[in-house]
Amino acid sequence: MSKPREHVFVVGHRNPDTDSVCSAMAYAALRRRQGLAAVEPARVGALNRQTEFVLSELNIESPRMLLDVYPRVRDVVDDQVVTIAGSAPLSKAMELFHRHSIRLLPVVDDAGCPKGVLYLKQITERFLVPRKEDEIRRVRTSALALCECLEGRALNLVDEASVEELNLFVGAMDSRTFSERLDSNNPRTMILVTGDREKVLRASVERGVRILVVTGNLPVSDEILALARENRVCLISTPFDTATGTWLSRLSTPVIEVAEKDAQSIGLKDRVEDLHLKMMHSKAPGVLVVSEEGTVVAVATKSNLLAPSPTKLILVDHNELSQAVPGADKVEILEVVDHHRLGNPPTDKPISFINRPLGSTCTVVATLYRQAGITPSKDEASLMMAGLLSDTVLLKSPTTTEVDREILPWLGELAGLDPMEFGKKMFSASSSLANAAPRDLLLTDFKEYETEHCKFGVGQAEVVDFSDFHRLKDELQAALQTIKEERGLDMAGFLVTDIVLETSLFLALGSKELPYLLDYPRVADNLFELKGVLSRKKQLAPHLLRVFK
Repeated sequence: MSKPREHVFVVGHRNPDTDSVCSAMAYAALRRRQGLAAVEPARVGALNRQTEFVLSELNIESPRMLLDVYPRVRDVVDDQVVTIAGSAPLSKAMELFHRHSIRLLPVVDDAGCPKGVLYLKQITERFLVPRKEDEIRRVRTSALALCECLEGRALNLVDEASVEELNLFVGAMDSRTFSERLDSNNPRTMILVTGDREKVLRASVERGVRILVVTGNLPVSDEILALARENRVCLISTPFDTATGTWLSRLSTPVIEVAEKDAQSIGLKDRVEDLHLKMMHSKAPGVLVVSEEGTVVAVATKSNLLAPSPTKLILVDHNELSQAVPGADKVEILEVVDHHRLGNPPTDKPISFINRPLGSTCTVVATLYRQAGITPSKDEASLMMAGLLSDTVLLKSPTTTEVDREILPWLGELAGLDPMEFGKKMFSASSSLANAAPRDLLLTDFKEYETEHCKFGVGQAEVVDFSDFHRLKDELQAALQTIKEERGLDMAGFLVTDIVLETSLFLALGSKELPYLLDYPRVADNLFELKGVLSRKKQLAPHLLRVFK
């Protein structure tokens, strides 16, 4: 696992239309040519039929679809994790704590899966805080763990993997006094650390102490070794002196014996906000990060919560978070290029914000090519031409400006296409309502709005006649009611625009007062005629925002 590199997505709004997709692709191309690294166009949702036709006709690959851009745990953690086996002694853990300057050490099995967590504070308190003599003497360990801790050489082992509660003694007294001490304690629960004291060694193996440690790599006679085998005494030789060997013996406990077994974990693909919740509701200094296979791949601490996401955004054809890719409020927004009303979120630092009252965002992007002195390629010009024609409805929409009319022939020339001929084919290919499910038709280009007292959403489709709409009206109304309830909307509507007659029908579901609020001629239940209305953005949405205030 390696930390993702910074990546910039140029992305339009949810339920993308042709202008949203084409402006994202054209502006990403412009920023690449201007030297912005790792920039890529993207979309938030499936392509509508018109956009599919455009990309197919131009033989241009569709941009990547983003489901969300929420920062993930994998984005903010390092890929170098220090772990320890459950059977390793605490001395090894202390060494790792010191060497890597860490406070938390995952305890793993042979496959690398978590078995617990060791905390530095917990271990230091266990061994450095003064306690009763009996507690200080007590060591939970095994012969194998003790041998590893002491970097020892096993001369004789018996049940070496068995972890037991043992008492630590040092054979540093007179042999007679030592024998008395042996008689007053159970030798089978004893670890004895001593040097080459022959009488002490003999008394220990004769009485059958559980583990006998000979320090300084001092020689052990064949007789003592034979007695150890006979009396099932584990005999270990260590290079350390008696003082060091005794101190280290207290750190021979296998780490799994003292590890916290209920440590919190989180997946690499989980959201950083989920990590934040775990960290804020836990006293532990960190959380284990596990792979899909369940292995520990990182440790996340509170400092990771401050790490910036490698994902950056450039928003085109929108500036409101309600229309942006989910998670946009959690990552850095570098730029906005738009032609809609302002509803933008606050940013932590100044950004480039370009918003012009033109007929399409593709028109805005085309002006930026000109300002930069960069001539669009054939594909780039074709995309911008398609987006412009789509959003201005072949220059018939009231949102059309003189800038749109002036730029369109320039783009057509660079694309090697007749703009109006291409536009008519584009609308003809996408004007039928018959080839899609009612819910898909409603949501293909559906935008939500909110005032202080009302939340509403409006979908839109362009057709060359209303015949399909009238035939599907009941099914569309039922699907629209479901969407209204699912999204908690006060009003839901579907604007169907006849680009030939230059008029629209508006299917709207809301309160009983809705017909009076809309103030449009009602031609049937929940259906209104909007003569001369072609633009949701410039004509219908401002009217609805005004009446619902």
